[in-house]
Amino acid sequence: MNEDLNDQLLVRQMVERWAVWRDAGDWHRFATVWHPQGVMMATWFQGPFADFIRVTQEGWAKGVSILHFLGGSAIEVAGDRAIAQTKMTISQRGMVEGEHGPVLCDVVCTGRFYDFVVKVDGQWKLLHRQPIYEKDRIDAVDPAAQLSLDQQALAGFPEGYRHLAYIQTRIGYTVKLDMPMLKGAEVQDLYRRGAAWLAGGPLEREINPA
Repeated sequence: MNEDLNDQLLVRQMVERWAVWRDAGDWHRFATVWHPQGVMMATWFQGPFADFIRVTQEGWAKGVSILHFLGGSAIEVAGDRAIAQTKMTISQRGMVEGEHGPVLCDVVCTGRFYDFVVKVDGQWKLLHRQPIYEKDRIDAVDPAAQLSLDQQALAGFPEGYRHLAYIQTRIGYTVKLDMPMLKGAEVQDLYRRGAAWLAGGPLEREINPA
């Protein structure tokens, strides 16, 4: 097996471990996939990976349910750097307004993880994760239930993660409103930053760990 293909497989292994260990609450092993300067960007959180673990644990204790499922990957390797794009879904369960009171719902958001990955001492580590949010939907767990969403509030959120943002704000999170989506200036800038970094340039990001 050539070195480039082997590196791609190892990056994919890291991406898969992220999803499995995070969703299982295996926090010790989850921490090992991250570079010491790793940053997580999400609709509801942006910051160093250690803080992401902490606030995720706090959410678990309050009953917050967010799960991930992975699809195919496209991975570009350049020396000790790589950009990995991985198809994914984010599934979040929570309560929203219904015609006859609160209704338990699932939101499913389809998109990609866009990852800046770096090799350290022979191991690929996640330096920066920026999801791309492509489309989402909301469904009542009980198909007979009737939703009564605040249409004005819903319309105020970005199209690619509108329902995800809606349910997250309903449980108290502040949602970032300029995340990359399938189209638009934000995703084009992300592609530009990824290409520049892969070519050996500095990593441009809004948030840097202390």
